[in-house]
Amino acid sequence: MNFSRLDQLRATLDKYRPLPKEIVTNLHENLIVEWTYNSNAIEGNTLTLQETKVALEGITVGGKTLREHFEAISHKEAILFIEALVQRDEALSELDIKSIHALILKNIDNDNAGKYRQHNVIISGAEHRPVTAIEVPSKMQAFITWYKTDAIQMHPVERAARVHVDFVGIHPFVDGNGRTSRLLMNLELMKSGFPPAVLKVEDRLAYYKALDLAHTTGNYAPFIEIICSVVEKSFEPYFYALGLQLS
Repeated sequence: MNFSRLDQLRATLDKYRPLPKEIVTNLHENLIVEWTYNSNAIEGNTLTLQETKVALEGITVGGKTLREHFEAISHKEAILFIEALVQRDEALSELDIKSIHALILKNIDNDNAGKYRQHNVIISGAEHRPVTAIEVPSKMQAFITWYKTDAIQMHPVERAARVHVDFVGIHPFVDGNGRTSRLLMNLELMKSGFPPAVLKVEDRLAYYKALDLAHTTGNYAPFIEIICSVVEKSFEPYFYALGLQLS
């Protein structure tokens, strides 16, 4: 894992912080659209990138379901919420996780929003089988304990990747686990000064394979490599806006 390369990029970006307001506003608007589009598309939302932008502006896209519109709007709200959590700079908690999930399923499945599942689930296409519903509360408590002890000592990018893998492995909610896991990953990255990393829908197969490998064998390396690559790419728009080369 080339964490030193990522640390160098972060150190370069830090020299220009705080960034000019115009750059921050422009990059933020683009980020919300890209992140929302890709994270939802990974889960099967059929809104295109441009349609996602329009939906986030409050305009209804013809031929698309109400659910798909709400998925875009709710995801944006969840991004704004984790940005507020970054400012608080506190350790991750179960309440934070439930609050993020509640936003993800807002107006989509209010009965299950922010609530751990009551039934066992099977992940379509995956070899890994999540824990039983009765185990979810204790597994989530153990997850938070691990986060506050072992994970906190890891490099931020490794910690972000591990948070994603281990959370989605538990699969504590009926729906919205993938989107929540990617938000949690970026919450960790952003708290440590890294830009949010947007996993692209076109890389979904490799992403799913690496996730399943980590869940079934305990080999996190391929997934961490994917996240390192995505994090490196996440610096590009910042460097471009500042007139710098990502070399």
